[in-house]
Amino acid sequence: MSQFSRAEIESAFDHYQSVAASAAERNEWRAWADLFTEDAEYVEHHFGRFHGREAIFDWITATMKTPPNDEMNAFPIEWSVIDETKGWVVCCGQNRMRDPGDGSVHQEANWTLLKYAGNNQWSYEEDMYNPLEFGKMIEGWFAAKKAAAR
Repeated sequence: MSQFSRAEIESAFDHYQSVAASAAERNEWRAWADLFTEDAEYVEHHFGRFHGREAIFDWITATMKTPPNDEMNAFPIEWSVIDETKGWVVCCGQNRMRDPGDGSVHQEANWTLLKYAGNNQWSYEEDMYNPLEFGKMIEGWFAAKKAAAR
């Protein structure tokens, strides 16, 4: 049984989304990393496991400053489910690329599990997605960007 109410978890998840949107827009990840507890675990199936807030910060900063990841500027959530018994949130978000210049939208789905720890912080995040589908999306974005530049 979770020690947190559904309302608190929902509010924390809304805050998480707001901070993530700001971080993505500016490509500055300190405030987002601070949403995790000092001893948080982050599981990213392509990049590995990260233990602790500072390891999460170092990884996300380096990753999102590396092309083409630096062109991902939004992570809108399509749906979410709150398990108030466990204090978990499961959601599907889109990793969206910046407009390539023709107004088209290039994005790929990512399923996330978050475990709430209280005080607007999370002790665990796991991201699940298909890297092959991400690769196809990125290829389409590059092609659209090249065509728009002509």
